[in-house]
This record gives sequence, structure tokens and C-alpha cells, in this order.
Amino acid sequence: MSLIAAGTGTAPADPETLENNGFWPAITPADFREATRLDGTVTAPRLVQALQVAMADINRQLADWQAEQQDDSAATLGDVTAPVWALPDHYALLYRRAVYATAHASLLERYRDVSATNEGDERGEAKDESADDLRRDARWAVAEIEGRDHTTVELI
Repeated sequence: MSLIAAGTGTAPADPETLENNGFWPAITPADFREATRLDGTVTAPRLVQALQVAMADINRQLADWQAEQQDDSAATLGDVTAPVWALPDHYALLYRRAVYATAHASLLERYRDVSATNEGDERGEAKDESADDLRRDARWAVAEIEGRDHTTVELI
């Protein structure tokens, strides 16, 4: 049994939204909780902190891209012209994925040491792998926003 799972506890009341820097969309903690299947084990203050740190991290990674878009007259992400093949709200979708994956990875790492059985170490290792996968998802989402490939390969 995982301590961060679906349907095992009542989720606490989360704030309506977490405002962003004006360019990137606000983040709704309830949407994050539902998308990642987090229950009441993760308290509202801890969830908010993880999301705010993730937003700051992703905003930092995308600061140059944001500046380029603003130099091209985009006041907000909604003003950025997406590629013709993209879904509506393409960049916002990728941004949320990056923030959600970063916050979820952080929460998984924080809760890995709590165990009611001797299986805690094994579950902790499994959660590390999941956290690594989530961090990869965040990197890929950032790369897609910036128009980069997911991998860079060089001959040594």
C-alpha cells in the first residue's frame, strides 16, 4: 500500500488557485491533486509548497523562452502562437505537465521514508524510480515548450 495513493483518505481543502507571474497560467491545487491521484495523506500546506517550488523552478528554466515571447509582443502565454499541429492550449498543457511532474516527484521523495511495515526500503526505491520518471516528464515538457528534442547525443 502506498502512502500517496488514490481513494485512501479525504483530501483537505486546497486553495482555489496559486497565482503565477502573469505570463504563465495560475495553478489549481485541486486539479493537481486529481491529476496525480493524491489523497488526504498530502496536506494542503505541503501540496501548496511543492507546487510553488515547482512553479518557481519551471519558470526559471523557461525564463529565456518567456523573455523571447514577450519580446515578440506576447503579454501572456495565451498570446503565444502555437504550431499549426498543436492542440488548443498547447503551451499551457505542457507547462502544467512540467509543474505537476516536478511537484509530484518532490512529494514522492518526501514521503518515501514513512512505512508501517518492513517493506519501506523497497517501496522507497520504487518511489525514487517514479520520481525519476516524473522529473524526466518535466524535462521533456520544458524541452517541448522550447522547441528542443528530448535528448541530446554527442560523440565523445
